[in-house]
Amino acid sequence: MSRPPSLMLADDKLEELIEQFNTLDADGNGFISVDEIGHALEVVGHKLPNYQIRDLIKEFDTNIKDGKIDIEEFKMMFAKLEDVRNLGRKFKKQVKESVGVKHIAGTNDASSEGTTHSVKANELSGFADWINKCLSGDPDCSAYLPLNPATGDLYQKTQDGIILCKMINWSVPETVDERAINKTKLDVYRKTENLLLAINSARAIGCSVVNIGAGDLLEGKPHLVLGLLWQIIRIGLLSDINIAHHPGLILLLEEGECLEDLFKLSPEQILLRWVNYHLRNSGCGRQIANFTSDISDSVAYFHLLSQIAPAEKEISTVGVHTRDLTQRAELMLQEADKIDCRTFVGPSEVVKGNYKLNLAFVANLFNSYPALEKPDDAEIEFVQETREERTYRNWMNSMGVSPFVNRLYNDLSSGLVIFQLYDIIQNGIVDWNKVHQKFPALRKVFLMIENCNYAVDLGKAIHLSLVGVGGKDIYDGNETLTLALVWQLMRAYTLSILKELTNSHEPVMDQDIIQWANQKLASAGKSSKVESFKDHSLADGRVFIDLIDAIAPNSIKYDLVRASDGDEDRLANAKYAISMGRKIGARIYALPEDIVEVKPKMILTVFACLMTRDMQKKGN
Repeated sequence: MSRPPSLMLADDKLEELIEQFNTLDADGNGFISVDEIGHALEVVGHKLPNYQIRDLIKEFDTNIKDGKIDIEEFKMMFAKLEDVRNLGRKFKKQVKESVGVKHIAGTNDASSEGTTHSVKANELSGFADWINKCLSGDPDCSAYLPLNPATGDLYQKTQDGIILCKMINWSVPETVDERAINKTKLDVYRKTENLLLAINSARAIGCSVVNIGAGDLLEGKPHLVLGLLWQIIRIGLLSDINIAHHPGLILLLEEGECLEDLFKLSPEQILLRWVNYHLRNSGCGRQIANFTSDISDSVAYFHLLSQIAPAEKEISTVGVHTRDLTQRAELMLQEADKIDCRTFVGPSEVVKGNYKLNLAFVANLFNSYPALEKPDDAEIEFVQETREERTYRNWMNSMGVSPFVNRLYNDLSSGLVIFQLYDIIQNGIVDWNKVHQKFPALRKVFLMIENCNYAVDLGKAIHLSLVGVGGKDIYDGNETLTLALVWQLMRAYTLSILKELTNSHEPVMDQDIIQWANQKLASAGKSSKVESFKDHSLADGRVFIDLIDAIAPNSIKYDLVRASDGDEDRLANAKYAISMGRKIGARIYALPEDIVEVKPKMILTVFACLMTRDMQKKGN
């Protein structure tokens, strides 16, 4: 049997290919979208026409035809191009061994055949500086800061989970209850608890941590630590880039567009429009289409800074005339420093067009100086994302779906995310040959609705209740019917894990979960009891706190539990319960408000996640 082409590549090419893949994997979830393949191949020296790219995707998206390319598929795709076009020498010339890239030998099962992971020193530096800036005033972090990128101490100083938990709270405030963080007597067990708390809290805000365990972070595995940090930082940087927080974004609408068109844009697309809006106003004659090659000469950055900075900062654009690109980038960053925005990138990251770090740099500029004033005569009607919608969206993203779900209804309209969720719930159920993954403009609507019709059919096949739900409802973003489908997908996923752990051929019913909870509470000598998922006695959070202590004896500090029945005390208990549940290893997505308001759907998921954790502990 002939060896797979990817295994015939020289080690230096394999390592460099992985490094480039990781740079393009913007979400840090181990995949790049098929829509990005053309750019990815161009980065490694193979600029191809669209028809060739389509043929390659058809041949090499081998796993489940899921609309995503993983590193193994990408390596084989590149290897074929090398074989066919004999571009070995050209590759070596174009993609020389990167300065500032450390190659870390793989230590997990997937790496047993010699796979390596590339860690960029510039990303380490960018993330370390940002953490120093974000956490500088936190007394709990004073012993850790400043992080020193030159020594790589970030990997050691994140091993106890405290910095990770703090960064999650910077990204999405109050996600982690500070009372749940172990801050003293940090032995291996207490560090592991913090890391479980960080990992499960990261899941809850939409990070994909499928291949990251507490042991990996405890060992300080560089590629996994940086991958998780990037996701946390990215979510924090992009979370407020929407019209709810910045009504002035209405200025970015193009001719013939309405507000709904703005909702359909990802934060990255909004940032591109924002940059181009200010470039047009500057009269420089420059527009950009990406955060890689189009910004590498620093010209766009100079003019952007001159437009957004307050006049008294006296931003100069004289540096655009400097011939040496690295020197020019340094001059540009000195201008950015005038507004305290010299973050993430150094001159080399600008010149080389590092996507992650330039995206972060621009996002921080936007968050600091959007320079968008909503017109006085503009009437904006928009609906804030509900807690329920945010929970479902974060759950989907934590599953590693592609593309990243930014706005629930728009991003489900093609059906592709839904198919990925089906395949996670019941592997192999999706016939990917029936799924349209490309949508030519003239047939886009028809093909997307056809996908959504198939998605509804699959739901009925696994016994979801979808009476009155049609594919067009999903495509149209019908909120009620879309939420009905998504809730049942989340419920099916949660219960499928329980079913597997109980080794039962019968589905797990609501009453089974309630019975387990009451038996667990009684066996631990707790007086708490559950009547139903609508039981209003659940609102004070004490049942969940007792149940967590029953699963992990002595884990709860009862002196921190509030006894009063006031709203503030209930919310405090609910926050503590959710963080403590995550700390013992439960993958809880619900929010504290869901407990206080006794939202039956979310209450079910909390109990189910705790039951799952209990079963896992028994299995171990």
